[in-house]
Amino acid sequence: MSKLFEPVSGLLTVPYEPNEATELRENPPRFTWMPAKPEEDRYVLQVSTSEHFEADRAETIGPIPFNFYTPDHVYEPGVYYWRYALLVEGAASQTDWSQVRTFCVPASIPATPLPAPESRYAETGTAHPRLWLDGERVEALRGRIREDASTCGFDVFYEKSVRPWMERELIAEPERYPDNKRIAKLWRRMYMDCQETLYAIRHLSVAGVLLEDAHIVEQAKRWLLHVISWDPQGTTSRDYNDEAAFRIAQAVAWGYDWLHGFLSEEERGAVRANLLVRTEQVAFHVIERSRIHRVPYDSHAVRSLSSVLVPSCIAMLHEEPKAREWLDYTLEYYACLYSPWGGQDGGWAEGPMYWTTGLAYLIDAFNLIRQYVGIDLFERPFFTSTGDFPLYVHSPDTVRASFGDQSTLGEPPSLKTAYNIRQFAGLTGNGLYQWYYEQVKERDKDADSKFYNYGWWDFRFDDLLYAHDYPAVEPLTPEPGRIEPVKWFRDVGWVAFHRRMDDPSEHIQLIVKSSSYGSISHSHGDQNGFLLHAFGEPIAIDSGYYVAHGSTMHRNWRRQTISKNNLLIDGKGQYAGADKVLCKEAYGVVQEVSSKPGYASVRMNATEAYRETVPYLKQFVREVYWLDDTYAVIVDTVDLEQPGRVTWLMHTLHQMELKGQTFRTIGDMAEMDGRFVYASSGELTLRQHDQFTDVDPSEYEGLANQWHLMAETKEATNHRIVTLLVPMKKGEDKFVSYFIDDQDHGIHLYFTNEDGVTRMIAVPKAY
Repeated sequence: MSKLFEPVSGLLTVPYEPNEATELRENPPRFTWMPAKPEEDRYVLQVSTSEHFEADRAETIGPIPFNFYTPDHVYEPGVYYWRYALLVEGAASQTDWSQVRTFCVPASIPATPLPAPESRYAETGTAHPRLWLDGERVEALRGRIREDASTCGFDVFYEKSVRPWMERELIAEPERYPDNKRIAKLWRRMYMDCQETLYAIRHLSVAGVLLEDAHIVEQAKRWLLHVISWDPQGTTSRDYNDEAAFRIAQAVAWGYDWLHGFLSEEERGAVRANLLVRTEQVAFHVIERSRIHRVPYDSHAVRSLSSVLVPSCIAMLHEEPKAREWLDYTLEYYACLYSPWGGQDGGWAEGPMYWTTGLAYLIDAFNLIRQYVGIDLFERPFFTSTGDFPLYVHSPDTVRASFGDQSTLGEPPSLKTAYNIRQFAGLTGNGLYQWYYEQVKERDKDADSKFYNYGWWDFRFDDLLYAHDYPAVEPLTPEPGRIEPVKWFRDVGWVAFHRRMDDPSEHIQLIVKSSSYGSISHSHGDQNGFLLHAFGEPIAIDSGYYVAHGSTMHRNWRRQTISKNNLLIDGKGQYAGADKVLCKEAYGVVQEVSSKPGYASVRMNATEAYRETVPYLKQFVREVYWLDDTYAVIVDTVDLEQPGRVTWLMHTLHQMELKGQTFRTIGDMAEMDGRFVYASSGELTLRQHDQFTDVDPSEYEGLANQWHLMAETKEATNHRIVTLLVPMKKGEDKFVSYFIDDQDHGIHLYFTNEDGVTRMIAVPKAY
C-alpha cells in the first residue's frame, strides 16, 4: 500500500459515501471516495460487520481502477464499516487505510447490484444487429410488419422518417468556422447537418433490414460509406464540435451494427476503424481529461456516455478490446455515480430542459443495455422517481415558470420532455406521467419545426421503439388528492406548490429554489428565487430570451441574479461567473418545508450564494408562505455587517401599475396584485424598466419587451421585507386584507382572505 493522502472532499469532487448520515434506498450501497493522483488511481476496498475488520468478518475487494464501486451482491440488513486504500503493485503490507466510515443497510429496499466485470457479458451474443433488436426479434417484428404495416407505428416511421432519405443528396462534411472561431449559428447548423446524417443512416439501415429491401439497404450503405470518408479528426471530431461528434459516432454505430451483414470484410473494417477512433476521442475526454468520476459536473461529458459510448461499445463488443473497457466504465458510472445532477428524489439541478436532454439519451442507452447486456439500470431509485421532476416543476400548461438554462424559454414544455416522461410511465405504470405526455402532445402540433426538436431527435423512431418495447398505460388526471400539493426535491433544493394542476384555467404553480448546486453548469444565480404561473399565464417570470450558450444575453442577464425574482444587495447579485468552484460555492439551502391544509411554507437560506460578491452579508433568509391555495406572502430577512441597500426584484411580461407600495401586473388571462406590507427601513422606492442591461441589443432585436420591477430599501444594517402576492383571473376583484401588530420582540402580521379565513405570520424585528 501507498501512504494514503485523504483531504476533505471539495464541493466539486465526489463525496465520501456511504457514511453515518447516508439514508440508503438501494442495496448494495454505492461506495465513492476522494481520488488519489491519476497515476495512483488503483484501490482496494474493505467492508466489514466489525469496526476492527477481522479477517473472518471482512470482505476485501480489489483492484478497483477508479474511486467508485458498486458491489455485485446485496448486504444483509445491519450496520457495516468500510475503508479503502491505494493499491501499489509489489507492496508488502496493507496498512495505510483511510478513515473508517459506517453505514446501515435497512430491510426491504430495492436490490440493485451490478454484475461483476468477469461475468457481465456472459450472455451477450456476437451476431449483428444488437442495437435494440437481435436477429430473433428482427424476424418477429418483420413478420408483424408484413401482416400489418401499422404495427408499432412502422408505417408512419417509414413515410416520414425513411422515405425522405431515399433519394436525398448526401450531406457534405461540415466546413470549419472562419479562422476556427466558433460562431453560434454555424455551430448549430453543423450539428443539425450531422443529426440529419444520423437520421439517414439509422432509419434507412433499420427499415432496409426489417423490410429486406435491397434498395433501402443500398441507400443506407451509400450514406454510411460517405460519412466514414469524413476526417474523424476534423470538423466532426469531439474537440472541434462535440455535438456534431456525438451524432456522427452514433450514426456510424447504428450503420455498422445493422448493415454488418451487407458490408464486405474490407468495408466492415473501415467502418469499425472509423467508429473506434470517434469513440476513443469521447472516451479519452470523459475518462482521462474531464474525469467525471472525480469531478462529475461536466454536462456534455456525462451525456456522451449515453449518446456515444453505449451504442458504439455495444456495436463493437467482442471485436475491439477497448470497447469492453469503455463499456465497463460506463456501466459502473451509471450504477454508482449517476446522476451527478440529482439524487434519489429524482431532481435535476440544471432544470427541466437539461433533464430532457440528459434523460433522452440515457433512456435510449438504458434500453440498449437492458436488451443486449441484460442489466436493468432503470431499477435504481432515481429512475423510479425522476418522472416527478417535470410533472411538478415544468407542468404541461406552464411557460417561463422553471429554473435553469432553457432552449425552449417562452414556450410550454417540449414534446421530448413528454416522450421522456412517457418512458417512465411505461416503466412504472404511473398514469400521471401518461397524462402529462398526452397533455403536451395535444398542445404541440408543430414539434418538428423547432430546432431543439428536429436537431436532436426523431419522434417517429421514438414511437416505433416505445410501442414495440412497452405497454400502453392509462392516463390519470392529477386531481386534488392524487398529487402532492407541496413537492420538495431535497436532492436539488427545489420546492413546488400546486393548486388544481388538472385544470389550466384554475391552475396555480409557485416554485422556489435554493440549491446546493449553486450556479454551476446550466444553473443560475437564483438561490432563494421564486416563479409564479397562474390561470394559464406566467406572472412572475424567468426573464430574458434564449439566444445561445455564451451569448451576452446568457452570460450577463440570464445567468445573473438581476434577471430573477430575487434580491440584489447594494446592487450586487449572487456569483454566477466562469469559475466552477465559485459557482458551486454560491449555493443555497432549503432549510424547512411545511404543509397542511390551507397553509404551506418553505424557509430558504442563500447567504453563501452572495459570499463572493457581498462578503459583509451575514444572512439572507427567505420564507415563502402559500396560504389557502390563494395567495403568497414572502418574508425576506437580510442582515449585514455594514449598512447597505436591498433591491427586491420581480419580472413580468407586461408593464406594471406602480402606486405607493403596490405593484399590479395585468396579462391576457391573469393578473396579480402585489404590495409591500412591511419594510423595516421604511417605505421602498419602486421603479420599473424594460431593458436587458449589459446585453447586446442585436441579440433581442424584434422580440417583445419584458418589465423589471426594482423596489429599493433605505440604507440599513438589518432588513425585514414582507411582500403580499395575490394572483387572480383577469377581471377578478380578489382582495386579501392585513393587519400589523407591532410588538417589542417582533411583528405579527394577520392576513384575511375573502372567505374570512385569517392566517398569522410572525417576523422577528430587525433591531
